[in-house]
Amino acid sequence: MKKAQVVFIPSSGLSHLVSTLEFAKLLINRDNRFRVTVLVMKLPNNSEAESYIDSLPVSDSLHLVNLPETSLPPNTDRASAMIALIESQKPNVKQAVSNLTAEEQLHGPLAAFIVDMSCTTMIDVIKEFSVPSFVFFTSGVASLGLMLHLHRLFERDSFDSTKLQQQNELAVPSFANSIPINSFPSFVLDKEWKSFFMSYVGGLKKPNGIIVNSFEELESHAVNSFFSHPDLVALPIYPVGPLLNPEPKTKSTADSDDIIKWLDGQPPSSVVFLCFGTRGSFYADQIQEIARAIENSGVRFIWSIRKPSPKGIMPTPSNYPLLDLVSLLPEGFLDRTAEIGKVVGWTPQAQILAHQAIGGFVSHCGWNSILESIYFGVPIAAWPLFAEQQTNAFELVCELKLGVEIALDYRVGFDGDHNYIVTAENIERGIKSLMDKEGVIRKKVKEMSEKSKKTLLEGGSSYTYLGNLVDYIMNHV
Repeated sequence: MKKAQVVFIPSSGLSHLVSTLEFAKLLINRDNRFRVTVLVMKLPNNSEAESYIDSLPVSDSLHLVNLPETSLPPNTDRASAMIALIESQKPNVKQAVSNLTAEEQLHGPLAAFIVDMSCTTMIDVIKEFSVPSFVFFTSGVASLGLMLHLHRLFERDSFDSTKLQQQNELAVPSFANSIPINSFPSFVLDKEWKSFFMSYVGGLKKPNGIIVNSFEELESHAVNSFFSHPDLVALPIYPVGPLLNPEPKTKSTADSDDIIKWLDGQPPSSVVFLCFGTRGSFYADQIQEIARAIENSGVRFIWSIRKPSPKGIMPTPSNYPLLDLVSLLPEGFLDRTAEIGKVVGWTPQAQILAHQAIGGFVSHCGWNSILESIYFGVPIAAWPLFAEQQTNAFELVCELKLGVEIALDYRVGFDGDHNYIVTAENIERGIKSLMDKEGVIRKKVKEMSEKSKKTLLEGGSSYTYLGNLVDYIMNHV
């Protein structure tokens, strides 16, 4: 039987890492001829990603190689640190792959590379091994189409972010509706990021195809645009999602056990879950408004509050000590809401969304969070913070009609500052609309939840795209 080695180069960010490695598992389960080697680039102070990697079941088919750690320039922002990390790891990647090809007799020939969307400059290094390369895109197809369209405008029409901001909205092939400029990703609107944007998106055009963590039934307009629009047809895409762990089990901690136990005692679909991802946090003024909204809505809740990391520092937000929480929240809030809610720190998000007591999710609209919420049939109230979350929120609420709005144009800057404070009244309105038992959105999300499960089964579109990808790789061995 013909064997084949596939090398994965994921980003070190947790949200990218999880979906990339779920895809690696899917590939192995689909075809036992594949042996996957994951080249792990470690970032300093990234304990969540490290503990996830340590929890992976390593087997003959899935093999992890920790690349040597490299030191980063001091006081770098996130983008510069990512670029510096990838540059410093290029020789190590080259060496690791050379070691693998030397063992070809043992594990089969090198068949393909799958590179994270933020590591596209690695494609220049791996080209010399003369096998197909693919980018793994951890956001949606519509978002991918937007990136490529903007890159073309910037390149062809010497357009730039200043001209962009003079317009109210822009028509983009992968979206059915024109997108308001204030729903664009932060790194498109900030002039300082132009060179990063141009090299990053330019890299998306280099591989033999793009694997996307999405599915055709969810983003039918966007997927069709890649087959019909003259600017997009040259780039093959493989929407093979949703890639998530359908039976999330997190490392048991006293806090997570306590949350699940509390949820077990709540009525079905009665609890709103407020959580803003691994990097999401707010300052005291905004926390006060959220607390007032929760209390006024009278709804049962689980609210994950994270402490912002000091400005300009790389680590993710941390949990507040209880004493700090008490002084941060309105006086007496914890006592008054003790019967109907829980204020917590880090939470096992997927495990909570999978619980039958959860009836709504106030979310930052990271793409993984959107996919998890749809998969588990939980409607979302959109409150994006940074990166491409504003675009995801616009797509979810205005294109797909699968979410309600809290603040689509809210934005946290690269320095941690936010553009305005969302009022308690707006948040309360969003929560009440979200928790409406008879709401149209709830029904649509339940229907899409069914489709998200079927698409991965034989006959589903994601199953078929994965089959096409497997055939492509094996035909080139």
